[in-house]
Amino acid sequence: MADQREWTASAPAIGGWPAPAAAHLALNNLGGFDWDLDGGRLHLDPVALRVLDLDPEEFAGSPAALLSRLPPEEADGIDRALAVALKEGQSSWSVYFRVTRDDGHRGWIHARGRIVRDSAGRACRIIGIVSDSTDEVAQAADCVRREEAHPDSEHNLVVEVTASLSEAVTVRDVTAALTAHRRLDRLGIASLFLGMVEGGRIRVVSDAEVDSWVPALEYTRLEDGFPMSEVVQTLEPRFITSPEEFARRYPKLWPHIEPLGASAAAYLPLIAQGKPIGALGLIYRHKYSFTPQERNLLIALSGSIAQSLQRAVLFDQEHDIAQGLQNAMLPRSIPRIPGAQLAVRYRSARLARDIGGDWYDVVAMPGGRVAAIIGDVQGHDTHAAAVMGQLRIALRAYAAEGHPPATVMARGSRFLCELDTDRFATALYAQVDPQTGRTCVVRAGHIDPLVRHADGSCSRLSTNGGLPLGLSAQFGQLDYPVTQTELDPGDTLLMFTDGLVERPGTDLDDGLRRLTKALSDGPQGVQQLADHISSVMGAPGTDDDMALLLLRRDTDAAPQPARRLHQHVGPGDPQALVAARGMIREAMTSWGIPERLDDAELAADELITNALVHTDGGAVLTVRMMPDTTRRVRIEVHDLASNWPRRREPGDGETSGRGLLLVDQLADAWGVEPHGSGKSVWCEFRSPASSGSTLTAPPGTPSAG
Repeated sequence: MADQREWTASAPAIGGWPAPAAAHLALNNLGGFDWDLDGGRLHLDPVALRVLDLDPEEFAGSPAALLSRLPPEEADGIDRALAVALKEGQSSWSVYFRVTRDDGHRGWIHARGRIVRDSAGRACRIIGIVSDSTDEVAQAADCVRREEAHPDSEHNLVVEVTASLSEAVTVRDVTAALTAHRRLDRLGIASLFLGMVEGGRIRVVSDAEVDSWVPALEYTRLEDGFPMSEVVQTLEPRFITSPEEFARRYPKLWPHIEPLGASAAAYLPLIAQGKPIGALGLIYRHKYSFTPQERNLLIALSGSIAQSLQRAVLFDQEHDIAQGLQNAMLPRSIPRIPGAQLAVRYRSARLARDIGGDWYDVVAMPGGRVAAIIGDVQGHDTHAAAVMGQLRIALRAYAAEGHPPATVMARGSRFLCELDTDRFATALYAQVDPQTGRTCVVRAGHIDPLVRHADGSCSRLSTNGGLPLGLSAQFGQLDYPVTQTELDPGDTLLMFTDGLVERPGTDLDDGLRRLTKALSDGPQGVQQLADHISSVMGAPGTDDDMALLLLRRDTDAAPQPARRLHQHVGPGDPQALVAARGMIREAMTSWGIPERLDDAELAADELITNALVHTDGGAVLTVRMMPDTTRRVRIEVHDLASNWPRRREPGDGETSGRGLLLVDQLADAWGVEPHGSGKSVWCEFRSPASSGSTLTAPPGTPSAG
């Protein structure tokens, strides 16, 4: 222990509350100094003189007067520390040295100060403090002795890292268990590198120090002569015990390692089932040897890491395959629907093979309507995903044919029941007309949708439901009720699967309340809103997949005046045909396209005549203005026959076969679409004022060329 002589600061030095800075220093035996490097002067305050055991009358105020009282080796140490600080451009200076007091006791002094530089950047003064550090040095030495008596730091590291690795599932979890460990600094490890063998190369997948990441060395070949390559090829660890050895053995790597202050390194092969799968690199500071015990513990650590890494790689591979299968079953894109904004999100389950049967789909329907479908096939395996893919395509086909929503669900249930599977599926089907907001919803054992209104409030859309798909066909209950509602401009419909709101051990209503709040608090844009909901409700790491679909009716989709007219034309009813022509004439005149009236009447005559001649029963004529900026009128003739018309070239003596040729010449576009149990043949006429617009026929339209 140091000879701490008792002394007391005078009352004026302490003053009132709080004590001045000078009292803080004086009461804790901290003295101040000011070292003038240019003038060779050294000022020591009374406390500094007391700490250094100097008589104020004997101290001449120069550095030399102080250094002459120290042993030569201590004076040399002060000079070396100062020279290094000035040479390296440091902003501070610190040194420990020993002094022998007049009574013969030896103690440690710690001097530290800030280096002051002039306008040219040249060091001119050092201003700092000195203190008696004898007790601190003794305590530090005692800690070192205790550490040497119990050399288990490396062992504790192995135990703690192994415990962390036991919970690792993915490769990311393994790297986090290694790089996030707080004991690395205590063991003097400057950086940790984890590399994986991939196709004759080593890829560095993790680095504990961001500053030491070298993108050019992320991938290296096994023959490039790097330490990781050597240990992978030889299956033997490599221990490096000096910077000189590192620079000599690996000259290409050393320039990237030197800035870390490396003094030693350990490179360990990661071997699983007798094959190298990667390598571990540990870069140390202030370490110059590895004891046999340390080497054995590090080798044991590499074994634990190898086993965990192999499990994680297999998990990631299985998960990628399963997720790829699931994503392949989902639609690659969703259509753009005039008057509506759509966003979809899907997240697979965390468990590798436990993908689910969640899906979504969006179908553009005749008349500008849109069908939105979301559902969940029972089970979490590849069979559920396969059934989901078949069911999704079947429902899409039924919807695209124009069947009513209840019919779509009934046919989907019958389709699933006829598959060679014991699975059922819940589903929610919404058919929306963005122009009018009219919405028809059918629910098959699924969760009700939510609606965020234009004012930001949210509500649950209560719907009448039927049995899940597959079960309703099995029990003969295929009459699905239809819930009709209306979406106002700016309203957003949210459809989702139970994986978004259900959590093990929690109540479903709690999840729905959280989802309602996330929907209400989310941003305005549907894409940003979908991201927000996924972030708040997604909770990565759950054992269920989830899907969500957002449909927003545009705020400018104000209710349109009636621009759709219908007329039934029965067989053998000439007056109905006359009335149909009159309806076309009045519609096109009132809609401001009288220039195309003659063409439209003649083409409609041909389509109606074809329907009456070539099919049984009557036909329904529909005339409507398309809801876009092209100003075009569509004429549709719907019949109950399944045979599609085809254009052909008639001979000179034939009296039939010229109807569709005439329609092709008169109309800007024409085509055929499935419509419920029959078909709809249509043609379109564009206003001359919009002649610059381009009409695009939907897929499946017969060639008009």
